[in-house]
Amino acid sequence: MRRYKLKNQYNTLAILTALLICGAVGMFNETSLNIALTNLMEVFQILAATAQWLTTGFMLTLGILMPMSGLLLQMFSTRKLFAGSVISLIVGTLIAALAFNFEMLMFARVLQAIGMGLLLPLIFNTVLVIYPPEKRGAAMGLVSLVIMVAPASGPTIGGLLIEYFTWHYIFWISLPLLVIGFLIGLKYLKNVTDVTKPRIDLLSVLLSTIGFGGVVFGFSKAGEGSEGWSSMVVIISIAIGLVALLFFILRQNMSNPMLNLRVFKYPMYVIGMLLIMSCMLISMSSTIILPMFLQTGKELSVLITGLMLLPGSVLSGLIQPYVGRLFDKYGPKWLVIPGLVILTAMLWFFTTISVTSTVAFIIALHIGLTIGIALIWTPAQTNGLNQLPPELYPHGTAVMNTLQQVGGAIGTAVAISILTGGMEKYLHGSSAPSKQTEIANAMTAGAQNVFLFTMIIALIGLVMAIFIRRVVVNGETMKSIH
Repeated sequence: MRRYKLKNQYNTLAILTALLICGAVGMFNETSLNIALTNLMEVFQILAATAQWLTTGFMLTLGILMPMSGLLLQMFSTRKLFAGSVISLIVGTLIAALAFNFEMLMFARVLQAIGMGLLLPLIFNTVLVIYPPEKRGAAMGLVSLVIMVAPASGPTIGGLLIEYFTWHYIFWISLPLLVIGFLIGLKYLKNVTDVTKPRIDLLSVLLSTIGFGGVVFGFSKAGEGSEGWSSMVVIISIAIGLVALLFFILRQNMSNPMLNLRVFKYPMYVIGMLLIMSCMLISMSSTIILPMFLQTGKELSVLITGLMLLPGSVLSGLIQPYVGRLFDKYGPKWLVIPGLVILTAMLWFFTTISVTSTVAFIIALHIGLTIGIALIWTPAQTNGLNQLPPELYPHGTAVMNTLQQVGGAIGTAVAISILTGGMEKYLHGSSAPSKQTEIANAMTAGAQNVFLFTMIIALIGLVMAIFIRRVVVNGETMKSIH
């Protein structure tokens, strides 16, 4: 295939640099407001259930857009998709920096999410095209560094900026970086795939939007109000979403589907996808609940909270490229299983945290948490994508990224719901000496329940990881790539 034979003509370092700069800023924006939610609730006079939409809405938009990314990668050239995605990110970030009410900030978040919904699949597809299989682990390690470390560092950097400036500066610092990445990309990025102009199936687009949107909206609404999961809005939203997804799946049996579901015929891809989805759920749940616990439960400042999350983010970033190289050498099993064991252990210890837990103890647990996820992410993802034939790369990345973001959105919504339920249950039978102590203890009880939920998810992942094995790219596939 021509696009693989000519890979040597690409300036891979410059291309990867441009993609990773823009991807890093986009992923940073995904979680950077988590630590500011308490502050934004006061500034905009909104409830926690409303404030969390700044995160959930971002991921919901990604979940709706990403199923279409496989189609978009075939419809538009690499350069056009890159330009469109980064321009959307730049405009959204500028509006967010200027936002003076919740509605304006929410609109900006949607624009940012549209940019990331186009950019993330583009990053993965480009790496799969310009790097041969034996070097993909190291390249994917750098991509995973961005996808994991950028959102993990969001609360830390956000905390520093809020402490000394205002939350607006979270976005002001992002703008010049986006412009730099955009200019590098315009200079060096070439069209790495062929434009085929496939037919747009509007019914599939509609079913996908209703399906993923309905499910995530239903889970999100479950975290609001006193009715919770018994709310008719929640039940109806999830039911409509699931029915729409069923019809969407049936619709994809056509000759030219919007999303080619043949990727699910490859077992290592399925295992990798489920492990990535679980990691995203755990990561997003932790990054939104832990800052809330530290600020409300332990009554720490935004700055201290951010600094506590910094060591884990830094160490995760430092080891991620090495994890990719180790995967190239040893395969996934000897990285994924130890990673899940570490992750499960850290989450179990997190279920024991309280207002008396030391800062050092919480920092150590967070470091272990991020290292565990780092050991899982790159090997599971790269191994799964390696099993796919080249013609399924756009669809494989589209499915994996879609379910990853939907998993994150559902994880965030369920985490808020569990947190709220745990707090209400504690407050109902509480007899604390002061209101402040009562709220702190309630937050602790709710956070412990959330970490118990994520520990169960990690245990399920550990069982799945037992069946993971290294994908050996056969001679025919190697020949088509070289």
